[in-house]
Amino acid sequence: AAVLSGLALALALALPSVALENGLALTPPMGWLAWERFRCNVDCRTDPRNCISETLFFEMADRLAEDGWRELGYKYINIDDCWSAKQRDAAGRLVADPERFPRGIKALADYVHARGLKLGIYADLGTLTCGGYPGTTLDRVEQDAQTFAEWGVDMLKLDGCYSSGEEQAEGYPEMARALNATGRPIVYSCSWPAYQGGLPPKVNYTILAEVCNLWRNYDDIQDSWDSVLSILDWFSANQDVLQPAAGPGHWNDPDMLVIGNFGLSYEQSRSQMALWTVMAAPLLMSTDLRTISPSAKEILQNRLMIQINQDPLGIQGRRIVKEKSHIEVFLRPLSQAASALVFFSRRTDMPFLYTTSLAKLHFPEDAVYEVQDVYSGKTISGLKTGDSFSVIIDPSGVVMWYLYPTALLAQPWHVVRQQAPGGGFRPVLL
Repeated sequence: AAVLSGLALALALALPSVALENGLALTPPMGWLAWERFRCNVDCRTDPRNCISETLFFEMADRLAEDGWRELGYKYINIDDCWSAKQRDAAGRLVADPERFPRGIKALADYVHARGLKLGIYADLGTLTCGGYPGTTLDRVEQDAQTFAEWGVDMLKLDGCYSSGEEQAEGYPEMARALNATGRPIVYSCSWPAYQGGLPPKVNYTILAEVCNLWRNYDDIQDSWDSVLSILDWFSANQDVLQPAAGPGHWNDPDMLVIGNFGLSYEQSRSQMALWTVMAAPLLMSTDLRTISPSAKEILQNRLMIQINQDPLGIQGRRIVKEKSHIEVFLRPLSQAASALVFFSRRTDMPFLYTTSLAKLHFPEDAVYEVQDVYSGKTISGLKTGDSFSVIIDPSGVVMWYLYPTALLAQPWHVVRQQAPGGGFRPVLL
């Protein structure tokens, strides 16, 4: 009954008149987020370079602005948990920790804006944040939204620790309204579905798309290949529910890119980038941009990859093939009848020669394609739907293709999308 009453409340609160409609995040947000790499390190005395402080964000803003990230679309620099003082001020407002953020968040926002970037901040709909800092209880929603707007914040991630399902069903839509009421454009990232198991009937994705610009569906990512795979598995297993929910202004968020850290090999890093891109995921890096390796930077700065991720149609891709040979194929329809294919190997033995055809992957008949390999840049011209082809995929690796038709398609992809659920996209065992 509690769940039903929470849903009923959410339905009542999320009528179209209070839909987010902020015109933001028409493509998946791109930028940098502190959490996975720097967590809740607040020990600035012994670890001043890596603690959650204004210095860290000033330095990351410099890197985004000066090292080619900003021009590629990586515009948001996002603070996560543990930024605030342990108490609100006398007026009940949130305040930044005075030792670690002596100039305050407004000064940090000004610094970020001066570099052509945008600032994100973190709050939690509950009595405390996950890290134990002051939370945003229901009576504080409007006040905190106003505070963030006055500071010049451009994105809010609202977590859900220390709150009930009923409080979340009331508070998440309430914050959407409060942010809109400030008059400042603030992208709204919700952790709501992650706290409700991510799936219907507890999660109503129609409501979610009206309330939030992006939302965390599942577990926090860790710096490991196992973690990346667990997220991918959950998204693939539930794609019939998740995929239709995404689109311009409202995105599923499988969590941060951990490329450039410690847990992923080179091939695994390329795989995370390709798979997140095909899932139309926000590209929020969580790594030390001051010391990032050239190879990790090259993956994250791949222009064609970013173009695919930022495709204006905003259709989330799907896994369309799952082979007994542990090869999987993902497809994302793109604007102008183009598409992206990711051939992904879960094998751990040796490079695998995978042979298929576009016909087997349900591409329209009698079409001819130009193909560009997203990572190598090599092209194949005149690939017909019926032609067999082979790709060599490294263990834990990917081959990613960008395809666009050179001969007229009988049926554009947006028609395919509107078929019955799974029609034309059903995973097949060849």
